[in-house]
Amino acid sequence: MFGWDASRSNASADPTGITAANISSMRRQQVTLDGTVDASPIYLHGVRVNGTDRDVFFVTTTYGKTQAIDANDGSILWTYTPRGYQGWAGSRQFTTATPVADPGRKAIYAASPDGHIQKLSIADGSLQWSTAITRLPQREKIASSLNFHRGRVVATTGGYIGDAPPYQGHVAILDGESGRLLHVWNSLCSDRRELIEPASCPESGSAIWGRAGAVIDTRTGDIYVATGDGRWDGRNNWGDAAIAIDSSATNIVDNYTPTNTEDLDSRDADLGSTSPVLLGGGFVLQGGKDGTIRLLQFGRARGATPRRGGETQVVKTPSGADLFTAPAVIRGSPTWLAVADGGATAAWTLSGGRLQQAWRNGNSGTSPVVAGGLLYIYDPDGGLRVYEPQSGRQVATLEAGSGHWNSPIIVDGRIALPEGNANSHRTSGILNIWRLP
Repeated sequence: MFGWDASRSNASADPTGITAANISSMRRQQVTLDGTVDASPIYLHGVRVNGTDRDVFFVTTTYGKTQAIDANDGSILWTYTPRGYQGWAGSRQFTTATPVADPGRKAIYAASPDGHIQKLSIADGSLQWSTAITRLPQREKIASSLNFHRGRVVATTGGYIGDAPPYQGHVAILDGESGRLLHVWNSLCSDRRELIEPASCPESGSAIWGRAGAVIDTRTGDIYVATGDGRWDGRNNWGDAAIAIDSSATNIVDNYTPTNTEDLDSRDADLGSTSPVLLGGGFVLQGGKDGTIRLLQFGRARGATPRRGGETQVVKTPSGADLFTAPAVIRGSPTWLAVADGGATAAWTLSGGRLQQAWRNGNSGTSPVVAGGLLYIYDPDGGLRVYEPQSGRQVATLEAGSGHWNSPIIVDGRIALPEGNANSHRTSGILNIWRLP
């Protein structure tokens, strides 16, 4: 899944076989896809596809085609094309969601621009079920990566560029086995617990569109989301807020909005341009389009009692610019995290309830990934930079084309990174795969 785990740490200590000493020897293959993947691939080792056990990458393109790619040779093993594809291909209606694998390793779940979540067979890409999570897909976009926890698929919705109404950011929880829509939490008109017609709510906006989407505390099952511009009243409307809801999307267990939430709304400075980051010990990190990162303390005692302000600490994003990426976190003593934005990259440690900057450079990047002791950050202007996490020393740059939200995965001696931008509205794309010789 995106971010390695349901809590979206973007970090794994598992060995990859790739080191600072051998990474420069890796050889790149460029695989032509049936669309742009403005997201991340996912990977499964040793699954049965087309009658043979294989290592496989899975991607979903911006217009909803999902493809399985043999990790050893780059061949396309199968392609799933959603019904209605020709009606939106090449248009402004698209998705940037990363799919998620079922823990049983027999199926994956993927989004499409018609507002549906599909369950697809890993064996051959056949459709097992398809469920709508919006009643107006022309306005409500599935932008964020899908999540999975305790047998349930968790998805979120936002809006399209320009924020044309009506839409409401919401969380949708589906049963992984049957596809039945179990629960909905609406960030506007939150007193309504069902999938609503967007025009029936007097408020519009409050998109849930951060790259990580719904972030799950795997101890409690609580779901953390951040919302974009929209009305906030601390009762039924939760625009520009960080919210924790319980696993059934029934109750708010904690919440936060800045003291200047109305100002953020008025100038399109979404708090929810990035998802909440769970640092451990009740600490939550929340970035935004206003160029700041807020350190917050969350618990389960406050519930829906509205909270304005009360940040533990506020620091600037690496370059002081908008933050759209999902940080990488290594939880421990101290907790370490890396953040990249459109103008710089930085790392902090969290100790004693305070953030201390460890290093910074002037390189832009998408969502950082830590794997096998190395830090990987894709520059959307082109190239994949590799660092030593603790020192920030750059050890390699791998050639790659330009992109947008794309981020890599690193596993089993391979690196996979898509390139391209959803806003180019292309129906072809590239997946870079590097392998050790």
